[in-house]
Amino acid sequence: MGKFILLAFCLVAGAQDARAVLDAQAAAWNRGDLEAFVETYENSPSITFLGKALSHGRAEVLARYKRTYDTREKMGKLRFEVMEQRALGGEHVMVLGKFFLTRTAAGGGDATGQFTLILHKGPGGWKVIHDHTSS
Repeated sequence: MGKFILLAFCLVAGAQDARAVLDAQAAAWNRGDLEAFVETYENSPSITFLGKALSHGRAEVLARYKRTYDTREKMGKLRFEVMEQRALGGEHVMVLGKFFLTRTAAGGGDATGQFTLILHKGPGGWKVIHDHTSS
């Protein structure tokens, strides 16, 4: 019974920590700080971002965001809705959700889409190691 309680606690803690990563992402995005936004990704060449194209490594992910969202108008205001969180062991969490960008017409208009994130708990805390986002 003790192992079950410990596992349940770890699963809840992982879900709370995953939500904290999303909150940090939204806060960084909404103040126009793409560097801080991408700090939530693990600093490894093996991380992946899959959108319209596949990117590897945090530097490439940041470059992609800077190309796509090169003005504050294009960035708009970001909000996340978590649909499901699932622990994948003690050190990994999967988050399924939706994103909502509120933007002016000049910034491209409002946008929404879905995402799947895989987060890993390492020495630096919980970090995104895989991001599949579609609009």
